[in-house]
Amino acid sequence: MKVLETVLPGVLIIEPKVFADARGFFLESYQAERYRQLGIAHTFVQDNHSRSARGVLRGLHFQRSRPQGKLVSVSRGSVYDVTVDINPASPTCGQFVAVELNDENHRQLWIPPGYAHGFCVLSDIADVQYKCTDYYIPEDEGGLLWNDPQVNIPWPIEQPLLSAKDQRNPTLAQLLDGNA
Repeated sequence: MKVLETVLPGVLIIEPKVFADARGFFLESYQAERYRQLGIAHTFVQDNHSRSARGVLRGLHFQRSRPQGKLVSVSRGSVYDVTVDINPASPTCGQFVAVELNDENHRQLWIPPGYAHGFCVLSDIADVQYKCTDYYIPEDEGGLLWNDPQVNIPWPIEQPLLSAKDQRNPTLAQLLDGNA
């Protein structure tokens, strides 16, 4: 495996070793001891799978009191995946990491608990899987406005398809001021 550190503490881009030939490919998508050696010693308690169409933007989501760490990958299609530091005590608060995850590069993104996460779909359809370190609790969910000018994410789509909830997410300033 190749591991790339990012500007956000603990956020890693992981490139698994892929064994490919004329028949297709094989890769080990998760192995507890190997990931533990990378510093990902969390227990995963929930696996999620979403399918979305081109132009869909999901996020930016987080859980307030029971944050989830996520190991994200794409088995079909391509997404522009974004992680934002929303911790007011962090020196990188307001900064983000963006990476293309797709079914050709097989990259994974490790997002430790406490970050906001979202993605937009670049292909006709994308299947995104993520292993989570805590259970999803609807009443604990928070969000960050996808196009917050303070964060200034260069999304590769101009008019994304958003849920009604994601259209109403607060800005980082509102989150940090407690007005969200």
